[in-house]
Order: sequence, then C-alpha cells, then structure tokens
Amino acid sequence: MRGRFLFVLVLAFTAWAANVKLYLKDGGYQLVREYQVQSDRVRFYSVERSEWEEMPLDMVDLKRTEAESATRQAELEKEAKLVTEEKQAERQLQDEAERIPREPGVYWMDGAQAREVKQADTKIRTEPVGRSILRRLSPLPPETTKTATLEVDGAHSATVFANQEQEFYIQLSETEPFGIARLRIKGAARVAENISYMMDEADEEFELVPTLQLELMDGLYKIWPKDPLPAGEYAVVQYTQGKANMRVWDFAVKGK
Repeated sequence: MRGRFLFVLVLAFTAWAANVKLYLKDGGYQLVREYQVQSDRVRFYSVERSEWEEMPLDMVDLKRTEAESATRQAELEKEAKLVTEEKQAERQLQDEAERIPREPGVYWMDGAQAREVKQADTKIRTEPVGRSILRRLSPLPPETTKTATLEVDGAHSATVFANQEQEFYIQLSETEPFGIARLRIKGAARVAENISYMMDEADEEFELVPTLQLELMDGLYKIWPKDPLPAGEYAVVQYTQGKANMRVWDFAVKGK
C-alpha cells in the first residue's frame, strides 16, 4: 500500500516538476512546460496559454530559472530513488514470506532456506510441593497450587546463533500475543515464566525483550530484537495472558 502511494506521489511530483518557472528580471515569472534559449531570445511553451511564445533574453532571469530547475530535478531523482528502494524492499519481503512454510511454528532464514526452530517441551514445576507437570496436562487446581514456574529442560538450548540481531518468522496457529523472552537458568533447566495462581486465573511474569514486528501476510510475522541481544538463553514465545499456555521455541545467543 505504501509503495503504491509513493508511486502515485512521484507521478504527481513528476507532473509538477515538468513545469518550470521562467523567472523575469522584473520579479514576475511565466509558468512554462519547457524553454529554449535562441540567440537573443527565449522561446517557451506557456502552460497558461498552451502555445509557444517568445520574449527577449534580457527580460529573463536565466540564472534563477536554471537554479530552481536544477533543485527540482534533484528532488525528483530523490523521490524516484525512494520509490525504487521501497519496491525492492517489498519484493524482498514477499520473497521471504513465500519461503516460509504455512504450518504454525517459528522459522529462520539460513541463506535462502527456511529452517524451523523446534518447539520446546515445557513443564510446570509447582512450589513448594516440587512436582513437575507436563504442559499438555490440564491446569493445576488453584486450591492445591500457589506458585509455579514454566520450565524448559536443559541449562542451554541446542539452537545457538552468533547473530545478536537474529530475525525470526512466526506462523501463528491462532491470534495471540507473541514476542522474544529471556530465559533464566535454574539448575538443569531454564525458566520461561513465573506463575501465581489466583482463583481460576494465572498471574504470569516473564521478561520480554523489545522487538520489532512486521506482518508479512495473514498470520505470518517477522520478528527481531530492537537492540542486539547479549549472550544468553532466549525463546520466541506465543501466549495468552492469564492462561498459562505459553508455547516456547528456545534458542541461545553466544558471546563474541
């Protein structure tokens, strides 16, 4: 949409820039489509009267006319370059989107090849009882559970990136919030979130890093960190606040 708007804008700008103010030494000007200096006269096509006319060269402020024409030409070239770059960016994003599988999940681009980030198995570890319940089981009854953590097995992810600004693509299974979360190492596991159960709802606490997001097509988003990620454990997450249903695609960023 933005690209089409810029294209229309440039067309309008081109039509405007095609007209030139032929400045006169008395302070006035003639709006012309083009002009030609012929010996001691200036021949021009009048926009107002739609015909060719002439006037003595010594009546025309040629220096001012040429300076403004050069400025308009530079502006036109700048706008044209902007549209070209915008269209190239749109084509690149479209090409990227076409390479991403339609199956729900998280992906990253390895050159021109889309690679899948494996979804992690998560467990809810309750406190103080210390039981571990698989995420796929039904929610814990609030009368027996006060606090818990959602954890991923292993202190470190098997998926490691050297790029601190790694870009990801998430194909949503349903419309839910998503982001990149920092994971906390806890013994032989990584904690994705802390959960406090209140009545029939779960109060969830997790650390999302600032990200930039771009919708490529319906349900498909590109997401990447706003700032370079320090070395550590992270995950692309999808969740519904208050439901303790976080899905986790874990990865790590290694230090330089």
